[in-house]
Amino acid sequence: MKHPFPSLMMAGLLAYAVPAFPETSSAPTIEQLWQVIQAQQAEIDALKKQQAETKKTAADAGEKAEAAVVAVEESTMRSSGAGSWADKTTIGGYGELHYNNGIKNDEGDDYDEIDLHRFVLTLSHEFNDRTRFFSEVEFEHDGEEVEVEQAYVEFDLKDKLQARGGVFLLPVGIINETHEPTTFYGVERNDVESIIIPATWWAGGAGINGYFDNGISWDLAVTEGLKMDADPTSDNAFRVRSGRQKTAEAVANDLAYTGRLKYTGIPGLEVAASINYQTDASQEGGDGLDEGTLYEAHAIYQQGPFALRALYAQWDFDGSAVKANGNDEQSGWYIEPSYKPWDKLGLYARYEDVDAERNEDRNDRFDQWEIGANYWPLEDVVLKVDYRSRNYDHTSITTVSPEYSDFDAFDLGIGYQF
Repeated sequence: MKHPFPSLMMAGLLAYAVPAFPETSSAPTIEQLWQVIQAQQAEIDALKKQQAETKKTAADAGEKAEAAVVAVEESTMRSSGAGSWADKTTIGGYGELHYNNGIKNDEGDDYDEIDLHRFVLTLSHEFNDRTRFFSEVEFEHDGEEVEVEQAYVEFDLKDKLQARGGVFLLPVGIINETHEPTTFYGVERNDVESIIIPATWWAGGAGINGYFDNGISWDLAVTEGLKMDADPTSDNAFRVRSGRQKTAEAVANDLAYTGRLKYTGIPGLEVAASINYQTDASQEGGDGLDEGTLYEAHAIYQQGPFALRALYAQWDFDGSAVKANGNDEQSGWYIEPSYKPWDKLGLYARYEDVDAERNEDRNDRFDQWEIGANYWPLEDVVLKVDYRSRNYDHTSITTVSPEYSDFDAFDLGIGYQF
């Protein structure tokens, strides 16, 4: 069966073409009909071409208009500062308020205290995909102390390899780099990582770090060293924490070197070891306090609601004065099991032993038991309560400040980060 479309088309063309001939004329010939068909096809082709050109012109105009709008927006963002830095800059912070009941004052009497221990603001900026800046400014004890704890630029040298320069936290211990109040148990930070490490410990210099797919990472840093007091009659003689220079016109005659190796290849497990070497812990030759080395190792393990933290740290110092004073070896360790019966509630216990600097005015040698709880009403807000009992080592001491007397304390705290 033939398709009817050709016949219908021919009939339509004949009907269209017939009026072109006078009524008196005879029927058009085949040649005349063919001429009419060719003329109509030419008109159709011309109309199609004109329509295509019109569409292209409209599309080009639309693209130009869109490009003009984008250019105006980018110009506006550049002139206002948006897009050039604001979109790549982040502001954050954290803080904590403490209430301590039962601690000792300078006379050895019990007293209570409320302290805005710290309020911290952080500012970070991403220059591009490979270069970024981070800073941290801390206000302690309601503004009595203002410190820039971090201000460094970090570079991606290549995949899994980074370098940094400026003021940064040394890669030692557990809480030195991660110390927001929502991340640890207890109103006060543990004493081992305050006296021995001593967190928060920052310094100016340069560092490099890298990691592997198997969970092993490493850090190396060259920074300013400690400037410890080597005068045996001083209140802070041979005290590590008092030797932090905090990059405030820090003496850099003798630098310090830090290295860390960490493993996180098993879910819930972190194992790390660090070494910090001080070429001269006092920055002054011939004073009886020379080089010093810190050895630190820790482990964190979490399985479901159960978690365990343990850390050991030890300083070994050389020099006639520090040895004669009995402070050439300073060490400490703690163990902290915890349990979270609910996501918002965590219970913990901690035992720590500190054997640090001691003289006629100071006694940082003690052991302490602590139990308590953290409650997180929100992920970034925590309420804390704890009870601690401290017992000092009073052997071989003739006199010491009454401040360093045994005590039992009850603490409350609130912490936050954003």
